[in-house]
Amino acid sequence: MAEYGRYPSHNYAPSAPPMPDSYSASRPPTEGYAYPPPPTSHSYPYPSPWASGAGGSYFPPGTPPEVIRSFQTVDRDRSGFIDESELQAALSSAYQKFSIRTIRLLMFLFKNPSNPSKMGPVEFAALWGCLGQWQAIFYRFDRDRSGKIDSVELKDALISLGYAVPQSVIQVLVSNYTDSYGRGALSFDNFVECGMIVKGLTEKFKEKDTRYTGSATFSYDDFLMMIIPFIVP
Repeated sequence: MAEYGRYPSHNYAPSAPPMPDSYSASRPPTEGYAYPPPPTSHSYPYPSPWASGAGGSYFPPGTPPEVIRSFQTVDRDRSGFIDESELQAALSSAYQKFSIRTIRLLMFLFKNPSNPSKMGPVEFAALWGCLGQWQAIFYRFDRDRSGKIDSVELKDALISLGYAVPQSVIQVLVSNYTDSYGRGALSFDNFVECGMIVKGLTEKFKEKDTRYTGSATFSYDDFLMMIIPFIVP
């Protein structure tokens, strides 16, 4: 049987699966990182102070105030939507620098239905929570505390999520992020990008492989529509 992720995606945008209960008691220290530890998941009775400019979309109830502040800080024109440069500024200040390639993938996956080139409060809040979960996974598998995920750590992380990705594919993924010294390793934003690509493509593949055999038949058009959004951000 094919080794698929055990958790469903949400409206095509893949999100990190929940961490096991045992992880919260064994989270490693944060020394050596250029970004803060994963945000806590407190629930705040804090409605958004303003609606988006188009469609009247508010932040979901319980959105942490720091998420709302981050959105407001970069939404300088108060339109209620942010573009890719504004999203990059928000995430880079909260975590670490995000490459524009990763940002464009996130914009595609979490785009606003009424304004596909922008992201609204609902999508931003969903993305923020998703990144917190991916960051927790990153901390867990960066065992040498280098701030990078190597090929062995990446494979272990994906297996923990239910994706038995072949070593040949792992090498292809890591080779895309080789540094100037020829070392293949993933920073946090690279890790998010790889994880979302694997999860997103797996979920799309599962739509065709309804019996979970590990095989599926695609038309040429369907194949291109599935692959291109992930490789041409």
